[in-house]
Order: sequence, then C-alpha cells, then structure tokens
Amino acid sequence: MFDEVICHSRCMADIRPNHSLYIKNLNEKTSKPELKRLLYYLFSQHGTVLDVVAMKTPKMRGQAFVVYSEIPDATKALRSLQGFPLLDKPIKLQYAKADSDVIARVKGSSAARKAEKKAKAAVKKKLAATSAAGGAAGEKTAEGEVPADKVLFVSNLPDEANEMMITMLFQQFTGFVSTRIIPGKRGMAFVDFDNDTNAGLAKDSLQSFKISPTNAMKITFASK
Repeated sequence: MFDEVICHSRCMADIRPNHSLYIKNLNEKTSKPELKRLLYYLFSQHGTVLDVVAMKTPKMRGQAFVVYSEIPDATKALRSLQGFPLLDKPIKLQYAKADSDVIARVKGSSAARKAEKKAKAAVKKKLAATSAAGGAAGEKTAEGEVPADKVLFVSNLPDEANEMMITMLFQQFTGFVSTRIIPGKRGMAFVDFDNDTNAGLAKDSLQSFKISPTNAMKITFASK
C-alpha cells in the first residue's frame, strides 16, 4: 500500500507533507493489536486518525504507519512526537513516501470531509494547550463538583485500556506522577499529579477526549 516508504536521509527532502506518517524504532516485542491501540491513543491527540497500519513481517518489524484526515494534523504530530519514548524506545517519524489508500477513498466525499473536520475541531478544542488559562486551570470547578486536588478519577475507558495506555495520554502534562488502574473495576483509573493546578490543566485538556471511537473519557477530581 505504501510502496517501499522506508527512505534514507538523502531523499527526505523529496518527500512532500501528506496525510500519512511513517514510524520506525518501535518496540518489536509488542503484539500487533496492542501496538495499533497504543499508536491510535497517542497519535489521535493531534487530530483525526483514519487508519493505523502495523505489520509483523520480518521486513516491517518495528515499523508502522498512521493516516490522518488532514495534512496539518500529520505535520503537528510529526513535530510533537518526534523522539517520543514509546515503550522505552524513542520513535522516529517522517512523512510516508506515498499517501494511504484510505485518503483516496475519503477524497471526493464532501459529507465525509465535513464529518472529519468537525471531529478534528472537537479534538483540537479538547487538547489545545491554553496559555491564557495559565494557573487558572484546576482552580475553577463546576458547581457541585469535588474541589480540586492532585488526583484525577478517569472513567469510561475502553475495557482493554491498561496503565501504559493511560500513562501515554497524561505523561505529556507537567507534574504527571503515576497512573493506577482500579482493581476489579473495568474502564476506571486514578491519575496522580504533583499539585492540583497541573492536575486541573490535564483534566480540562483531556475532558471528553475520545480514547477510542466509542469511548469519550470522563475526568473528575478524586474525592479528598
């Protein structure tokens, strides 16, 4: 599908920005389904992900592709996640040499494009880092909500979500300490931060983030 996209540095300049990112230096011991879930959770923070392609053939081991609906989102992910330590290995990113077949199918369908743009706008709104909010995040709570503290309660997670997947989402925020899965309670976890301000910023940024196509996270402050 991607027609030998693995390219040496001398040809990097010839690869134009497109919807598809090529990822290498992935942990080869991770199963294919697990790897695809991890990549979806990580890369969907930067835009609408249409497809994740990972193959376990000897030639493609430790490599994958992520396809975005919009080129600017692919560019943002490339810049933000270059060198991200996924499973203790810094990932290496570049644009794929050829765009995905998924994009060819999407192009020409105006209804699909509108739906994708709407979804992308919703994700951007939830994940936008807000310099204007500054320290105000975490100080304000909705009426009737538990007062801010440094522990977040996260619910409506997919049943397959584990500590590593949740950590990937929250460790990008300043002050992240740890993730704790609640024993015997599927779809729930606690996330610890060093103070309530940092916890509040993470809460506001990831509130209602779709960790899977059918699961929008619900985040509240844990009871003191």
